[in-house]
Amino acid sequence: MNPHSHADILFRQALVFDGIGTEPSTQDVAVRDGRILAIGTGLSHSADQVIDAQGLALMPGIVDAHTHFDAQITWDAYVRPSPAQGVTTAVIGNCGFTIAPCRPQDRELTMRNLTQVEGMSLDVLQQGIDWGFETFPEYLAMLKRKRCVINIAAYIGHSSVRTWVMGEQANKRAATPQEIEAMAALVREAMAAGAIGFASSTSPAHNGEGGLPMPSRLASDEEMMQLTLAMSHRGGGVYMVTKGGKMPMSFLRSLSENSGRPVMVAALLHNGTNPQAVFNDFKAIAEANDQGVQLIGQVSCCPLTMDFTFASAYPVEGLASWRPAMGLSHEALKTCLADKSFRQGVKNELAQTTSFRLFNNEWDKVHVVQTADSSHQAYEQRSVAELSQQHGVDPLDFALDLALSEDLQTVFTAQLLNSDTQAVAQLLNDPHSLITLSDAGAHLTFFNDAGFGLHLLGHWARDVGAMSMTQAVHKLTAQPARILGLKERGQIRQGYAADLLLFDPNTVGRGPKHRVFDLPGGAARLNTHAVGVHGVWVNGVLVADADGLKQEAALAGELLTEFTV
Repeated sequence: MNPHSHADILFRQALVFDGIGTEPSTQDVAVRDGRILAIGTGLSHSADQVIDAQGLALMPGIVDAHTHFDAQITWDAYVRPSPAQGVTTAVIGNCGFTIAPCRPQDRELTMRNLTQVEGMSLDVLQQGIDWGFETFPEYLAMLKRKRCVINIAAYIGHSSVRTWVMGEQANKRAATPQEIEAMAALVREAMAAGAIGFASSTSPAHNGEGGLPMPSRLASDEEMMQLTLAMSHRGGGVYMVTKGGKMPMSFLRSLSENSGRPVMVAALLHNGTNPQAVFNDFKAIAEANDQGVQLIGQVSCCPLTMDFTFASAYPVEGLASWRPAMGLSHEALKTCLADKSFRQGVKNELAQTTSFRLFNNEWDKVHVVQTADSSHQAYEQRSVAELSQQHGVDPLDFALDLALSEDLQTVFTAQLLNSDTQAVAQLLNDPHSLITLSDAGAHLTFFNDAGFGLHLLGHWARDVGAMSMTQAVHKLTAQPARILGLKERGQIRQGYAADLLLFDPNTVGRGPKHRVFDLPGGAARLNTHAVGVHGVWVNGVLVADADGLKQEAALAGELLTEFTV
């Protein structure tokens, strides 16, 4: 290559983290036509733009393997807030909660299910979604036409496939052999069109409208096996599942063995009341990998913290005892929540230890965030455990009584899982863990972990020292790119895509959460500011800088439809 050739961008004297784990060194990086042109010291290229990166670090852009932008991307090509948080590639369709394929008569049901399972506003979805498609290939074609600010890869989603084939029966019964074959045909069609894989969920926390299970939870083992085989029929694909406690690792292993494809298991979070469960899962994952069977566990570097009201109490909706309240609203819901026998059932269930559930009776980790009645203002920022003790009542009774006295408008926050520093550090460092689970695009009013990568770099690598910055970069870039089969991404390497993040390693992190009102109809969502980010480039185009997302940033992302096998 001509050492004096022209470049679009030349980064001078950046501390370069290449993504694959090489110790960083101060180098120049030249970019041309969206690709890495050259890396070295004292490059003599001329360039349209020279960036003095002295004192800053340059790494590949963050790969977020677990997002839910499927609906938002149809109205927001900027998939806020991820680009400003250093994310240059996102995978959508996780857990199988997709909007394609979808027949016109199933659109309302699909939106209502998403409202429940992903904590989305029905008004926002009704105003926002562009339904210019029915089939999954048509959905991909629409995304390609509309373009996006970052690179996108999409799973074909189990619940949508089930609804297409079974209609309103999808969340009520097992499928017949004929229905399974019709679903398999849809999965094969989606893979041929460019899906990255097939995604599903068996988690008891995943309920749709009226508290009914999301359709994929009704699938038999045979259905799961046939659809995974349909996914892999051309030799590619990743099977992704958010597993419930009754889905054993041995079955997931058999899916990988039979399909010959990676099985990605979510959400492996640490549970303080059953601390060994997640490590038992990773032991099974390690044993499978030692024998050549590829299982990967999706983990989070953030404590699972969620804002909620008892009008939509996501943290407890996976409890069997909460089912009588599901699907109720307004006065009917208030009557249920006031009922003594209902409350006793919830208390009895919470008193039992279990392998996995979101809320584990840890009322010291539930705080009152915002009260609707000024006479209750003194309760704000205090834990329910402390307040209930002060009032001499059971914590569940205190929380529900407060909520009922404020017409269910009281906002609580719960730190649910993943709050033990030592245990989480062990999960993050596991060779078979994939750090992701931002859930970006979902739970918009409850939490926002889109900045998970910045949190890993700043909190876990720099501040806590749980891993080196080099290892943190690897876990955010080259490792997910390899597992997902992303071609020529995830590394700073000659010829690779110029997906880049320029940051200050001394300050990088995420700021406190705050509300913004930029959803369709002016609805609110939670956001966090990026800290220490100086620039984010997608395919060589600057899309965000220290001030956040560039206004009218070019839609530089690619729809990824071809993957390495």
